[in-house]
Amino acid sequence: MNWVALRMLTGDKTKYFGIVFGVAFASLLMGQQMAIFCGLMRNTTSQIRDIAGGDLWVMDDNVQFVDDVKPMSEGKLQVVRGIEGVEWAVRLYKGIGRARLSDGNFQQMILIGLDDAYLVGAPPPERMLYGKIEDLRQPDAVMIDEFGWRYLFRDEPFVPGKTLEMNDKRAVIVAMCYCRPTFQTFPILYSTYSQAVKFLPQERKTLTFILAKAKPGVEHEGLCRKIEAETRLRAKTNDQFFWMTIDYYAERTGIPINFGITVMLGFIVGCAIAGQTFYLFTIENIKQFGALKAMGVSNFRLIRMILLQALVVGLLGYGIGMGGAALFGYTFAKFVKSTPPAFYFGWQIPVITFVAVFAIVMFSALLSMRRVLFLEAGVVFR
Repeated sequence: MNWVALRMLTGDKTKYFGIVFGVAFASLLMGQQMAIFCGLMRNTTSQIRDIAGGDLWVMDDNVQFVDDVKPMSEGKLQVVRGIEGVEWAVRLYKGIGRARLSDGNFQQMILIGLDDAYLVGAPPPERMLYGKIEDLRQPDAVMIDEFGWRYLFRDEPFVPGKTLEMNDKRAVIVAMCYCRPTFQTFPILYSTYSQAVKFLPQERKTLTFILAKAKPGVEHEGLCRKIEAETRLRAKTNDQFFWMTIDYYAERTGIPINFGITVMLGFIVGCAIAGQTFYLFTIENIKQFGALKAMGVSNFRLIRMILLQALVVGLLGYGIGMGGAALFGYTFAKFVKSTPPAFYFGWQIPVITFVAVFAIVMFSALLSMRRVLFLEAGVVFR
């Protein structure tokens, strides 16, 4: 009977490919939009993942996400260092600066100031494309990310010594590194902490974050609570700060709603195309189902045949759609160099899409089952 079900399904090639196309289109639309959404959300946390070396982030109590800069007094650093369970703590500066290029144009930059002594938070050696971290100790030295170089200087090959002007002070690019794409898509500059505060207009408070390392065996979340209780600052682990930033953008921006509408549209379109086409397919084959009933085939066996047809269509459409979504992401990352890619195809996306596609094909099958279950065998003789 399985062979008969498949022959019925593929008998009319036009309708067969129409059902598969409907499911594939829905799968592609849902998978692609979810991947772009996840990519955008991950881009908001790129600097949390890029700035490594510490276990904890300590910040002003009112900070809501990584780009919400609220400076603290320098004395907070010594307070954090004195808390039991903290092995070491260093300064980290993060802000938005404005650089003047050699042609007179201005460009906003993300400026990150690393601790002068240890350079904690710098990209690892494998992400260094030109130069080395220690080059930042040169006078007026900064390091730029790869996308920032391409954005500012187009297709010029990297040459150390290019200069920018920030706050009427010279900034010399001495190295280049790879950084994950950011949500704001501004070029990223690294420098030492003491140099970074000179590149921006002077403020009374300049300390934006404290990176702290827990002593071996000290539980990180417990140490965060201890720091918060003793300093009245906010302390988060890397993972907690990651999700705090994600939650802010999810709750305070329209990104989830806009992408959610598109994903829902894909689901509705898939249900409409696949459900209608599959239902019409069943109606056109109603005499064949009646003949099978007249030969003694039970309703249970007919239901199994319809489910088999729906699963074949669903798996084919799902595979084509997921392949198309993955191909889109690969092409986007490979050939679009003008903007950083915002596409993250995590394992959760194929799973969620599979569940949605399964719901689509089951909905389509249920529409068809009703006509077959209440079908009289004598219809074949009319």
